[in-house]
Amino acid sequence: MSRYWNTTYYEQPNTKELKKNAAESRKKEAKKGNVLEPVTAQGRNIAKNWWGKAWCSNLERYADYESRLDRGKRYVRTGAVIDLKIQKGKISARVQGTRKVPYKVEIRISPLSEEKCQSIIQKCGRKIENMEALLNGNFPEEMQELFQGKDGLFPAPREISFNCSCPDWALMCKHVAAALYGVGVRLDEQPLLFFELRGIDVGHFIDVTLANKVEAMLANEGKASDRIIEDKRIWELFGVL
Repeated sequence: MSRYWNTTYYEQPNTKELKKNAAESRKKEAKKGNVLEPVTAQGRNIAKNWWGKAWCSNLERYADYESRLDRGKRYVRTGAVIDLKIQKGKISARVQGTRKVPYKVEIRISPLSEEKCQSIIQKCGRKIENMEALLNGNFPEEMQELFQGKDGLFPAPREISFNCSCPDWALMCKHVAAALYGVGVRLDEQPLLFFELRGIDVGHFIDVTLANKVEAMLANEGKASDRIIEDKRIWELFGVL
């Protein structure tokens, strides 16, 4: 993002203009043979499922981003994010704005340290038992806090850096905000991209969690369970042995 003061006044495009410009940009790229991955937010809500909602909620927790998030929401709802790609530690997007040519946005997410990854895996314990539960966000509330809470898997402002080709001198422009909300929409569709973004091998994540569960089960193998009914008790209950 341009880091200089610019006193030129830029009129904000209305929704109709944004949609028109975005459609024209998509057509131009298609003619060039470029494959775009646009973001489409359905209805008023940016995201519908746990991963998308959690990502957006995490953004909105930080006062650092408060001033530009609303404009970003409007842009993503109007289809202004005409391309968004997520890779390890990086988000690349093209966001339609006032001018005909879309702005280029690049967002970097600091990788998780190996120590932090291992710490989180250990805290997971036996709480995530299968891939389906992970992808659906169907795990205990304390696990949700592990992902979203302080020092969790969701990035804090200090772990996010960005730049945009627009002339806005603000710390975060609306195009960057739109791209960040676009990630929430994408995670609704493909939750595994979150682990790709954070540099986590999701297969290893699940394997270690399952291994911890098996290890705990084996440790308790020789211990009698209080749910086992003794022979004498069976006779008292059912009259058989």
